[in-house]
Amino acid sequence: MVSLLVHAVLGVAVVWFLVASNPAIFRRTETGPLLSSLECVYYVVGVASIAVGWYFNIRFVIEYADGNTNPIWGDGSWAQYIKLMYANPAASSAGQDYTIGNVILLPLMTIVDGRRRGINRPWLYFVSSLFTSFAFAWAFYLATTERQRRLTQQPRYAQHDA
Repeated sequence: MVSLLVHAVLGVAVVWFLVASNPAIFRRTETGPLLSSLECVYYVVGVASIAVGWYFNIRFVIEYADGNTNPIWGDGSWAQYIKLMYANPAASSAGQDYTIGNVILLPLMTIVDGRRRGINRPWLYFVSSLFTSFAFAWAFYLATTERQRRLTQQPRYAQHDA
């Protein structure tokens, strides 16, 4: 269970560091709501994915750790978790999809697109996925880009002929 608490602390720390690294994006808006409806949806989905994932992670550790306190090797560890993710063809299908999405596509997308958008330390979205969830990291990135879009939209004024 200590490893789960460490994961929670690291997850909060990475998210905090990402927000602190991008004060221009995460500043309070001058007008309008603090969060748009779309940002809210992204955050709700992301937080829900953490809750559901942690429910299963806690069950995994309780049911499999059998007194082992090593989070890397042995029963109830990362190694066993990954091994069980490929325990049968159905699990392997989901496992490979998750692995490719989380380990290759998420960092590739967030780093390349994040740099183009001027997001500082976009690689932290991948790091956050290691301690929160793939869905949370993805939702957090989408909420960030939506917020950035809202903040950079310029009001359009009608021009009048004098």
